[in-house]
Amino acid sequence: MGVLYIVAVPIGNLGDITLRAIEILKSVDCIACEDTRNTKVLLNKYDIHTKLTDCHKFNEKEKSGKILKLLENGGKVALVSDAGTPGICDPGSTLGEEILKDGHQIVPVPGACAVSAFLSALPRANEFYTFVGFLPRTKSQREEIFSKFCGVNCVFYESPNRLMSTLEDISDYFGQNRKISVGRELTKVFEEIKTGTVGEIINYYENNTLKGEIVCMIYADEKRNSDDIELEKDIKTLKKQNFSDKDISKILSALKGVSKNKVYNLSLKLQQKDI
Repeated sequence: MGVLYIVAVPIGNLGDITLRAIEILKSVDCIACEDTRNTKVLLNKYDIHTKLTDCHKFNEKEKSGKILKLLENGGKVALVSDAGTPGICDPGSTLGEEILKDGHQIVPVPGACAVSAFLSALPRANEFYTFVGFLPRTKSQREEIFSKFCGVNCVFYESPNRLMSTLEDISDYFGQNRKISVGRELTKVFEEIKTGTVGEIINYYENNTLKGEIVCMIYADEKRNSDDIELEKDIKTLKKQNFSDKDISKILSALKGVSKNKVYNLSLKLQQKDI
C-alpha cells in the first residue's frame, strides 16, 4: 500500500526545517502543495527536485482521487502547506479521510507550527488552552466563541486587515483590561510578540503597521468558574429575547437553583455590554 507523509515546513525562516523532512521530500514520488510557486522556493534552497502537484482547498477533492491512484500502485506522496503543518487551518483533511478509507498509511513528519511556536514564548499559569483556528467573521459569532472558551486560554489565527476589529470585539465583550497576546511574523525578520491588556494592544497597533501572519491568545479569566460562565451565557440568551433583569433573575433562579440576587447583579453588570 502507499504512504502519505504529512510534512511540516517552515512558517517563515527557511532554516526551520528538519533533516527528516528534507530526506522525505527528496525521496517521495510526488509532493502535493498549496501553491507550487511558494513550495519551489523551499525546494530550491535544499536542492530538492521532486515532482510537484497543487492541492489546495478549491481542488482537494479532485486531487484526492489522483493521489489515491498513485498510492494504490505503492507510491509515496508528501503533503505540504505553504507554511507550517498541513491540516492545521490548511488543506489536508479531505485527502487524509479518503486515504484512510482506502487503507493507506499516513505518516506525520512534525516540525514548525505557528501555535506551538507562539505558546512556547508565552508564560502561562497552566498548559490548558483551546485552539479555534480563524475566528468567525461576525461579531455575534465571535462572542459565542468568547463565551464558550472564556475560562481557558483561547488561541486563534487572524488576518492583518481583521485584527483591529477583532481586538475591538474582545474589548467590548471582556473590557479593556483583559490580558491578551498577539504574535506577528513569527520566525521572520520583523517578528514581534506583544502581551498586555487589550486596550494597550489596540493603542499599540493604532500607531504601528500591521502586516504578516498573526496568532493571538486571550488569557483565561481564572477568577470565574464554569458555573458562572454558563450563567452568563443563559443571561445573554434571555436578554436577546428582551426579558428584563428582574424576570431573568426569577427564571434562572428557578432553573439553576442560584440566588435571585446573584443573577440580578450579574445581569446588571452585563447590561452595559453590547450583547
